[in-house]
Amino acid sequence: MTSPHSPATPPVAVDEAGGGLSSKGLSAGTIGLIGAVVIGISCIAPAYTLTAALGPTVSEVGFQVPAIILVGFIPMLLVAFGYRELNKQMPDSGTSFTWASRAFGPWIGWMAGWGLIAATILVLSNLAGIAVEFLFLLIDQLAGSPGTIAELAFNPFINVVVCLLFMLGATIVSYRDLQTTQKLQYVLVTFQVLVLVVFSIAAFVHVAQGDAFDASPVELSWFNPFEVGSFTAIVAGLSLSIFIFWGWDVTLTMNEETKDPEKTPGRAATLTVITIVVLYLLISIALLAFAGTGDGELGLGNEDIQDNVFFYLSGPILGPLAFLVSLAVLTSSASSLQSTFVSPARTLLAMGHYGALPSRFAKVSPRFFTPGFATVVSAVVASVFYTIMRFVNENVLWDTITTLGLMICFYYGLTAFACVWYFRKQWFDSVRNVVFTLLFPLVGGIILAVLFVITLVESLDPEYGSGTEWFGVGSVFVLGVTIIGLGIVLMVWQAIRRPAFFRGETLSLAAPPSARRQNVPNGSEKP
Repeated sequence: MTSPHSPATPPVAVDEAGGGLSSKGLSAGTIGLIGAVVIGISCIAPAYTLTAALGPTVSEVGFQVPAIILVGFIPMLLVAFGYRELNKQMPDSGTSFTWASRAFGPWIGWMAGWGLIAATILVLSNLAGIAVEFLFLLIDQLAGSPGTIAELAFNPFINVVVCLLFMLGATIVSYRDLQTTQKLQYVLVTFQVLVLVVFSIAAFVHVAQGDAFDASPVELSWFNPFEVGSFTAIVAGLSLSIFIFWGWDVTLTMNEETKDPEKTPGRAATLTVITIVVLYLLISIALLAFAGTGDGELGLGNEDIQDNVFFYLSGPILGPLAFLVSLAVLTSSASSLQSTFVSPARTLLAMGHYGALPSRFAKVSPRFFTPGFATVVSAVVASVFYTIMRFVNENVLWDTITTLGLMICFYYGLTAFACVWYFRKQWFDSVRNVVFTLLFPLVGGIILAVLFVITLVESLDPEYGSGTEWFGVGSVFVLGVTIIGLGIVLMVWQAIRRPAFFRGETLSLAAPPSARRQNVPNGSEKP
């Protein structure tokens, strides 16, 4: 096991080749393939994301939800292949930050890292909020007092206090070694997936027995995106599907702590995305077949139930076991809250390690071999952000989900383009290289870039998202531009305070690998 750096004086990360990659003192060989996939699924949080996204997606595309899930899956899979290729060449916990820095230079690399950190801080605050709401909802169901206890979750003072307790618990687990995270996630993810599968099967049973709310036979047209009424609806549906797949890249940020770091993280990312798309298709098809897309009491087109589809359908489908669905969503959001800490903490660690942030961020716990300081900072920032937004405007808090989609497109897209550019001298060495280092990441990056621009333009409309307006434009636009602008300001400030990184002295542009020369993780070369 690699010894951690001294918390007091983290070393400057310069290897013999100048500006190459180096170890950060994390616990090597801790996570295997299955453990990485489980943590990846946990971070995506299928129960939480789908109950929030299924209703709005139905309102946009109707029965073509499975088609939109498949279309949204395409850029995620294409980008995942790009991540895999970059990880093979440069397994580093900084992922997007490190790879974009070595492909495009320190300025773009810094912003790629900022995009990842901002996205995870946004989702951490929302995950904590969802966990609070479903905790009170579950207590309400078990106590048999419809609405009375559940309403307490909307009292801002109670909500924030319980939310901060969730955040504290997640921080404590994340601060400890990854083995603790892995063991916890095995239990929580298994339970979550099992409940979702049982929920889906029970829905199909009701359809077969003829007692479904609005039984709708499954048709091939459900999988055809060309059946969607308009391009705008496709874009809206795609934006939502990007959100429901986000989180698989956590498997890459653990690459310095996995067994066989050049292969395991990439395989885990691919397996995670494929597992999630199968699960999403099963659930969405089952609920469409059971409830249809009408606006009746339980129809998926009913605006009154679209914010929490699983809760309203759990009783009719599972009867007395309906509370299991609320428990599954609670464990989904709570487990994701904990596993999501992995990404920002390790990105901040890498940025501190390579001199892009203060050296305090490079501190590794001498006991747990985890980025302790970066984990605590992530928790504090997410907690403060949630508290402020909860008291400013609850609707604005939910607009952070749409803003999250912007940040996902931003840093996933930069990483995909980094893959294309970094391997430019290898593109035509083989058919495999044409596919995995050029075609797939390029198409994935272009799709995400187009979605980013379209969402940014549409979010100018005050009616976009929750309908909240700031300075005459939509709050989603204001949040997105403010977050990116804040990143630029912080980057310039760090360039003034820590010019070495921005001169390429601690993490430099990498020479594009060719068939005759390939960089290995420690910055040396092999023939």
